[in-house]
Amino acid sequence: MSATRVIAIRHGETEWNRERRMQGTTDSVLSDLGWEQARALGRRLGAVAFDALYSSDLKRAHDTARCVADVTGHAIVLDSRLRERRFGVFEGLVRDEIKARYPEEYQRFRSLDPDWTVPGGESAREFFRRATECLGAIAAEHPRQTIVVVTHGLVLDSLYRAAHAMSLDVPRGVELINASLNTFLFEAGAWRLERWGDAEHLAGRTSVYVEK
Repeated sequence: MSATRVIAIRHGETEWNRERRMQGTTDSVLSDLGWEQARALGRRLGAVAFDALYSSDLKRAHDTARCVADVTGHAIVLDSRLRERRFGVFEGLVRDEIKARYPEEYQRFRSLDPDWTVPGGESAREFFRRATECLGAIAAEHPRQTIVVVTHGLVLDSLYRAAHAMSLDVPRGVELINASLNTFLFEAGAWRLERWGDAEHLAGRTSVYVEK
């Protein structure tokens, strides 16, 4: 294989996922289901040969990665660039609270304008650049190897869009499943999707809540 294989994984379900609260870079602990998902993920990856384990430094991702490392023995490389998109004043709120407190900002957010920034946050374009540049740099450090990256829903969204040359103002149309395997190939600076949303190891214990 001449390409680098990247198995990108969204963290296990959190309490805020269950409550439909906007998380962004604010941390929420894994729910009981999230811990079950993370442990199932660890068992699944225990049967997969891979060369390095990376994780966002946010607790929900790091805890998920630790469940993998406990089985596989890999050291976890933390990288803050793998954090979720910053949602500023929206973080910690459910949709109805955002609409009530920030009606104009909510409408701008729902318009999917890639250059609009939530107050205190970052735009979709800024985030996309951060996520894809980080993952490209990580992949380039591991030529022809397989790496696992535990991160967040919209980081997966960014990889999906990069692999499909999809505009940031177009709805994605596929689910972001907690603790599922999403496999991409990186070669000559380009991304290619190999497999999406592999949740066989979760045995029906799936959740697909996402901020956007």
